[in-house]
Amino acid sequence: MIDKLKYFFKEFLPEVRGEWKKVTRPNRREVIQTTGVVVLTSFIFALYLWVADLVIRWAYEGMFKVLGL
Repeated sequence: MIDKLKYFFKEFLPEVRGEWKKVTRPNRREVIQTTGVVVLTSFIFALYLWVADLVIRWAYEGMFKVLGL
């Protein structure tokens, strides 16, 4: 138990501090741009899935009409 505490305070925490200094944070412009990309991509995928759903529903209903069910 004591060895784990020594490791935590003498090795782990200093390594965490060193890595934390390497972290870069995005500025406001980068956050707005990436958010815009995410929103646009979400709308594109939603549109694609909506069209795919319509096509699948059309094929499904057509299949039942042909089979007379």
